[in-house]
Amino acid sequence: MKHIVYILLLVLCGCSSSTEITGSWRSNNTPKEGIDNILVTALSSKTAARQTVENDLANILQKNGFKTVKSIDILPPSFTDGKEPDKEVILDKIKGNDIDAILTVALIDKETENRYVPGSTGYAPVPRFDYYGRFWGYYSTWYPTLHSPGYYTEDKVYFIETNLYDADTEELLWSAQSETYNPASLESFSKEFASVMAEQMAADGVLRMNGNPVTVKKE
Repeated sequence: MKHIVYILLLVLCGCSSSTEITGSWRSNNTPKEGIDNILVTALSSKTAARQTVENDLANILQKNGFKTVKSIDILPPSFTDGKEPDKEVILDKIKGNDIDAILTVALIDKETENRYVPGSTGYAPVPRFDYYGRFWGYYSTWYPTLHSPGYYTEDKVYFIETNLYDADTEELLWSAQSETYNPASLESFSKEFASVMAEQMAADGVLRMNGNPVTVKKE
């Protein structure tokens, strides 16, 4: 069951966010009957994070014509009751909902990067003002605006892996790794992440709608 259950941990900070795909892979094998119904999984001990990420991924897939089932609806937090998940029980749940594919999200690493932001300087030699003709007048007026000291700042970087599995065979159909920098909030991260993943799946042609690659509809 290790291919189905993953843990997503989201740590928030007050900076702007950015999610970028760093690599993706697609299998040559595709389900014989095609993909119509997708189980979206972002399992975490943090119920709010799990629910938000699954909602946004499910929403963007639904807008592209797919049926979706969120794992939180069929495998609620109380499902395992703190015990090791039972593979057969979970697979029965999946088969009972006519799932064709399973989309998983996993946080595979996180880092804190120290970055130096250099100071800024300026230059304005035009003698337009009275203070320009005297050293102290010039110096005391311009010095505070001519130079701001550099400083160190911390960036939070999250390395996330998103996989798509065939629900029948459990074989990996598609995988992408992404980096998210400084997520400002759970909500902003989740919506951007869902959009980036949908765009990549469309670009890789891994999901089809009426025989054509998925068309991503912008929010």
